[in-house]
Amino acid sequence: MVLDPLERLSFLALLLGQQFPPFEKDPPPKRMPDGTLQSEAMLKAEHKNMLRDAARIQTLAQEVEAELEKNKHHVLSTGLLKKLEEIEKLAKRMRNRHNR
Repeated sequence: MVLDPLERLSFLALLLGQQFPPFEKDPPPKRMPDGTLQSEAMLKAEHKNMLRDAARIQTLAQEVEAELEKNKHHVLSTGLLKKLEEIEKLAKRMRNRHNR
């Protein structure tokens, strides 16, 4: 008969007449003053921020596209580069927020 490590530990404790301390239960979830779960409120706020950032990215992308179509010089303006950097920053923020 082969015992896994937890069974071995339990068997040894039984032989020695000792008991394991009771497992600690997870603390109850934190609630907001209005009764909603804190984690639920945080997820809702993060979702709202994601939607706001996505809308801003979409607006900036449309502005970049319009500028590229009207610009015939094949050179990007500094304003256009700043918009592209902001799109990148917002996308990175969204990705980091998602990975938390």
